[in-house]
Amino acid sequence: MSVEAAKHARELLLKEYRGVLSTHSKTMPGFPFGSVVPYCLDEQGRPLILISRIAQHTHNLQKDPKCSLLVGEREAEDVQAVGRLTYLAEAEKLEDAAAIEAAAERYYRYFPESQNYHKAHDFDFWLLKPVRHRYIGGFGAIHWIDQVTLANPFAGKAELSMVEHMNSDHAKAIAHYVDLASLPKTAAAQLAGIDTEGMHLRIGQGLYWLPFPSPCNTPTQVREALVFLAHAEQWPKNAGAEA
Repeated sequence: MSVEAAKHARELLLKEYRGVLSTHSKTMPGFPFGSVVPYCLDEQGRPLILISRIAQHTHNLQKDPKCSLLVGEREAEDVQAVGRLTYLAEAEKLEDAAAIEAAAERYYRYFPESQNYHKAHDFDFWLLKPVRHRYIGGFGAIHWIDQVTLANPFAGKAELSMVEHMNSDHAKAIAHYVDLASLPKTAAAQLAGIDTEGMHLRIGQGLYWLPFPSPCNTPTQVREALVFLAHAEQWPKNAGAEA
């Protein structure tokens, strides 16, 4: 397994926030059923989705939890020349109250509009627990990868504290990140999340993952990276890409 391929596959999963969920059709046995779903990653780096109880893909998962999530680079001129990931998984509905609460807190930061329909309608959180991954990084760059996900050491109070602090006290720094990465300015950017490898910005309903210059494993390292980028005149060459 290529460590570099696993890194690229994870970065694709981090920055796209949407994919095609393929389930085993209950109505048409033997046929795959594809549907588009938004997602964010949970504390273990696994895709977290919020789906309706009446949706066809939910009925399919209840009958057979085996599924896959296809994630590809958006707006690519040649889809065969860029990265795409098939994430093979076992879907699991969250039942524990504490797990549901943690999932809601995280998911709403990425998709705040979901809070309205989640409370008004019958939606549930599901986790896609990884089994294996097929990553294609372009022509000839084809890999089967067993391990892609990476746990987020900041998930929970530490991450929420950093996110709230940046949004409350450092709007200028966030605006500077937007400028450096040439992101849209259609709305004021908000920090939605932080992981070891980068930060997640929300601009309106758009989401963007911006990698740090180097991995951060402690809150102090995150702070140093954010301060460095707030004063940078250009985004580091190994970081900064539109989601």
